[in-house]
Amino acid sequence: MSGARRGTPAPAGPGLAARLEAVVLRGIFVGLLVLTVTVLGRDLMEQLDGAPLFEPDAPWPQAEPYLPSARPGAAGPEPRTGRTPEERLREPMTLELLAGGRLEAVGTITPGTAERFAEEIARRGDYVETVVLDSPGGSVQDALAMSRLIRERKLDTAVETGALCASSCPLVLAGGVDRRAATDAAVGVHQITTVKTAGLTLPGTEPEMVRAQRVSAEIQRHLVEMGVDAEVWFHAMETPPREMYYFTSEELAALKLAQRAAE
Repeated sequence: MSGARRGTPAPAGPGLAARLEAVVLRGIFVGLLVLTVTVLGRDLMEQLDGAPLFEPDAPWPQAEPYLPSARPGAAGPEPRTGRTPEERLREPMTLELLAGGRLEAVGTITPGTAERFAEEIARRGDYVETVVLDSPGGSVQDALAMSRLIRERKLDTAVETGALCASSCPLVLAGGVDRRAATDAAVGVHQITTVKTAGLTLPGTEPEMVRAQRVSAEIQRHLVEMGVDAEVWFHAMETPPREMYYFTSEELAALKLAQRAAE
């Protein structure tokens, strides 16, 4: 009779040593995979460290004009009082040269606005005397760069009757040698926010809180260098992003953000 005889045990499978070896090899493979992912992730974060947290080709989030006032019991400026339609304020900032050496800057400060602003100033030569602002704010770094150039060129700044200068826009206003704001203009600040890279979460590049604190320190230092009271930004840090701390004319004068009223 062919085959194994009755009572003969079947051939034994892999031994304990072989199974242990397979487990060890699998563990080594997983460990190497984790190490590779960690190294690649760290390299990516090092490349992106200090880079702006937004996608250059992605549309900049629309700014929201006329946010409600953060003052207890005080209403913010009504949209109908604005001199510029809200739709235009949400669009990227436009620069238009007007009579009397006035360069009108209207709209949202998007990444690259400072570069366009510098090109416009260079092209117009000494004709520009005053930068007239009507903006809901936007990119903080661009606002700071615009402000520094305004001071370097010894230009004045103004927020005229019915106009808006909010969020990062007051940083541009601070750059003027002579700073003016109409009594019915809306000038306000609130907390800064960051824009994350589209579709990608990078928690290790720089903690959002750390970056916000660093930028806030840079802003306060800039305001002091421009001769503005740093208390301007204290109000910003105390005000949630969905609200706005609108300054009274008396506060603008006391904090030296606006030295006199604009027409």
